Amino acid sequence: MLLELRDVHVHYNKVAALKGIDMGIPDKGMVTIIGANGAGKSTTLRAISGLTRISKGEIVFDGQRIDKLAPEKIVALGIAHVPEGRRIFPDLTVEENLRTGAFLRKDSSAIDADLEDVFRRFPRLKERRTQWGRSLSGGEQQMLAIGRALMSRPKMLILDEPSMGLSPVMVDEMASIIRDIMERGVPVILVEQNAELALKLARFAYVLETGNIALEGPAQELHDNEHVRRAYLGA
Repeated sequence: MLLELRDVHVHYNKVAALKGIDMGIPDKGMVTIIGANGAGKSTTLRAISGLTRISKGEIVFDGQRIDKLAPEKIVALGIAHVPEGRRIFPDLTVEENLRTGAFLRKDSSAIDADLEDVFRRFPRLKERRTQWGRSLSGGEQQMLAIGRALMSRPKMLILDEPSMGLSPVMVDEMASIIRDIMERGVPVILVEQNAELALKLARFAYVLETGNIALEGPAQELHDNEHVRRAYLGA
């Protein structure tokens, strides 16, 4: 496994947000984490990327324990996190936003090549490369956030609610973008309120309920599970 969470606990003051979860993320394809609001999905992602400290357990990435590292060290190891709400820099241009994703890199010529690759992948961003981030639509801002993460040349990409607030047409486009990223060999961890979409995209899935893993297995099996269908798919 490229990434392993072993008996991971997270507390906010005295409240347990994660209660000893175990997860394994392979070095290709997508794993999704689904669950209700407050189940611990975003907390899991924040623990992986070092934004939230764990109170017990271990997180191991590519053979190295990372749960005591600063977030920038985790980024340098190859984990890129696109947080919920995009969080682009509104007062920087599209190109400046993208270049911030490569701030730890020193290979300037390769950075320029990767920038052009992002523009090939997201032609709308190329059209708007000199516009301020705040002038973009919600879907364009999500593209920008993903493009910025790709500029770090990640070994693993974490996506937190990438379809939130997007139109149905833009959700379909976002799904195509995520598939393309996976096909290019970047493993993805996806947290997505749209469980139907998440289970269609992913190979393996975890269901979190109140800080515990309630179910896990191949995504198609969970898609057909009666509890999952009733609780998360509206069946």
